[in-house]
Amino acid sequence: MTMASALARAAKLFASRPAILDREGDMTWSQYVDRIARAAGALHGLGLRSGDRFGIISHNSFRHAELINAGYWLGAVPVPLNFRLANPEIRYILDDADCRLLAIEDRFAQLLNDEHFAPWRDRVLFVASRNADGAWPQYESLLAQTAPVPMQELSPSDDAILLYTGGTTGRSKGVRLTHANLIANGTQIALAIRAYADDRFLHVSPMFHSADLMGTAFTLVGGAHSYLSDFSGRNLLQAIADHRITASMLAPTIIIVTLQEPDFDRFDTSSMRLVFYGSAPMAVEWIKRTMDKFPNAGLQQGYGLTETSPILTTLTPEQHREALAGGDHALLRSVGKPLIHVDLRIVDADDRELDIGEIGEIVVRGPNVTRGYLGLPEQNARTFRNDWFHTGDVGRLDVEGNLYVLDRLKDMIITGSENVYSSEVEAALYRHPGVHEAAVVGVPDEKWGEAVFAAIVPAPGHALTEAELIAHCRQHIGGYKIPRRMAIVEALPKSAMGKILKNELRRTYGGTK
Repeated sequence: MTMASALARAAKLFASRPAILDREGDMTWSQYVDRIARAAGALHGLGLRSGDRFGIISHNSFRHAELINAGYWLGAVPVPLNFRLANPEIRYILDDADCRLLAIEDRFAQLLNDEHFAPWRDRVLFVASRNADGAWPQYESLLAQTAPVPMQELSPSDDAILLYTGGTTGRSKGVRLTHANLIANGTQIALAIRAYADDRFLHVSPMFHSADLMGTAFTLVGGAHSYLSDFSGRNLLQAIADHRITASMLAPTIIIVTLQEPDFDRFDTSSMRLVFYGSAPMAVEWIKRTMDKFPNAGLQQGYGLTETSPILTTLTPEQHREALAGGDHALLRSVGKPLIHVDLRIVDADDRELDIGEIGEIVVRGPNVTRGYLGLPEQNARTFRNDWFHTGDVGRLDVEGNLYVLDRLKDMIITGSENVYSSEVEAALYRHPGVHEAAVVGVPDEKWGEAVFAAIVPAPGHALTEAELIAHCRQHIGGYKIPRRMAIVEALPKSAMGKILKNELRRTYGGTK
């Protein structure tokens, strides 16, 4: 099966069921796939052919999704672009991917005045809810003028989408995800979260991020999709209430902001059955508050990477409830067990499998794992060894098969020949009631090689001191793990998905590692 055939299947089996829930009006699967086929025809009319790549710069919207799906239908490869990047960074991706066309939302039209985008000025598709004045082809006009085109016959092994990693350690890398990858992970997720046709999934994660691919699960079962364009806690709650949303994937930062919305209780969120979270850990107190505020919803955590389409493991709602009911919160630091058809091991530096409880690199294999990075054969050779994908994450397994992610290999701190995992130090800091957020990195130190450094955001109403936090840490972790340096800050640097940017902390407080 390909993503295109999955869409055709949805139009056939769920023709009259809702596919899109939007303030402009809802669409059935039959109506939606008709628009996708027309959009594919429009892309073809602009010169795109099967195998070509095209960029998309847009906020979340059903039109953004339509363009991605139109690429699947045509056999072209969409490249959703992070609009928060600087113009030279976007230009690098457009060049690296050899994008033949740029679809751009009207809100980003000013980018076309920048010389970095000069090569695409005559290869632009202007995307807006209504046609506007201008020299560029208009999306809605083309859809109205274009007949639906037949689905392109493709192999499941063909590239479906090209997603670029955040580039926190250098240039962004293009991750090639095939149709087979997306169908596999969509099926794995659908089973893990018990997705069904009555579900209504709200896309909150930016569509340039792999987390948004979780929506594939709902396409496979004939569920409905809704898209949040501009996030705020109020906007999220309004969307849940307006469209009777049943499920969403939310970064912990998004959850925390939403829980702090003063008018939370004025919105009807009773339809929510699943709050899926990932991209960063969440403190136990916030887990409890989430479950209190969404009493009808199960809380489920996922771990994965862009390269795995993206989910590898989940900690189920049942595990969350058991951990809280039993008073043993250690399980909540786990990311759960591997999805069906995911093989996962912990290995040492020589790729030898380690025993339960031993710490090493997480390696995986399965039908959801990428075929590799675009144009980077040496990187592919380093990352894919002996049929295993090396995640670059450090972790361990417990006796029940739950995975604990301790750090990135590059983030592990070596101080005085001792290995310190930032997650252990962060977990200790989070046990202090005055700590709202914490991030731990290694910074250069003449005596120890590296010193443990912690950046702390105090909880509202708390005035923290370094001495107080050090005394607290002594109760929970070994002396060599206690931060030697600290900074009390108002906020931590974060990515679009709410992931803490530790490289920025290293640059600010000790030089890049």
